[in-house]
Amino acid sequence: MEKQAAIRLRKLIVLALMVALDVVLSPLFRIEGMAPMSSVMNVIGVVLMGPLYGTMMALTCGILRMLILGIPPLALTGAVFGAFLAGLGYRYGHRVYWAVLGEIIGTGLIGSLLSYPVMVWFTGTTNGMYWFLYTPRFFGGSISGSLIGFILLKKLMKVSIFSEIQNWFKRGAVSHDVSNI
Repeated sequence: MEKQAAIRLRKLIVLALMVALDVVLSPLFRIEGMAPMSSVMNVIGVVLMGPLYGTMMALTCGILRMLILGIPPLALTGAVFGAFLAGLGYRYGHRVYWAVLGEIIGTGLIGSLLSYPVMVWFTGTTNGMYWFLYTPRFFGGSISGSLIGFILLKKLMKVSIFSEIQNWFKRGAVSHDVSNI
């Protein structure tokens, strides 16, 4: 029983560290209208922690960026769907490139399209907005961020502590060795 409590605490500590990294790094490595660092952290987070914790990380980061940095609800629509699909992609595809593809589709396509109605609600107007308004920027940020995340993961997966942390979050029978890239 104590071992399960210790592992649960370790998971929360890793989740808190990933949230802190995302919240701090996202505004530092931001291109106007794009947040590639969120995609970097989403891809690394879901490979490290799985879809549930990765999505919780993205949701928490989006809320914190909205509260602390004054970013509109785009912080949520852009990150949460990408993290969720990236997590599912990695869990069922068993390869990092499936996580990358999930992040690009979730953030670049789904997140960008859902941003339109959210921003219409948030601003109360449709002036100057259309369904694909956010799509080019979301695709640009998610593609560049996912590729950077992929490159970083190639290096991280060679570090023994990374695999050990993955095992704390492991539920399925996915092997987490370097060959899974």
